[in-house]
Amino acid sequence: MGEIKTRPTDLDVDSFLMSVEPAKKRMDSIELKKVFDSVLNEKAILWNNNMVGYGFYHYKSEKSKQEGEWPLIAFSPRKQYIAIYIMPGVGNYKDLLDKLGKHKISSGSCIYINSIKDIDIDILKELISTSVADMKKMYNVD
Repeated sequence: MGEIKTRPTDLDVDSFLMSVEPAKKRMDSIELKKVFDSVLNEKAILWNNNMVGYGFYHYKSEKSKQEGEWPLIAFSPRKQYIAIYIMPGVGNYKDLLDKLGKHKISSGSCIYINSIKDIDIDILKELISTSVADMKKMYNVD
């Protein structure tokens, strides 16, 4: 079976976030980690493609032979935006997304924000806790 190339690392999440450029995106990413940390009991882990993930579930693709461990939720500071990965899919949370603030979404699991000041942090916290609880139920994760 094919394995997922994206894997957790032993690299320090905070050191990675301190290296994010430009400075505004670095500060937003650090604040975003604080938001995630305030909601979740899982430890932040840096994945090898510069993604900060929380928790694990076993992923098996229906479209390919890929399978492996994947985070329950994650975010990643990218060049143009910060991506927040809602693993059950953004379509499951339309009511919350309608109240989130300025963002864009993919057809899959990505929420794209330009700045943390553009979104409602309380709604984001609800989205984080709800989607992680949903993932834990879906994949029988403690």
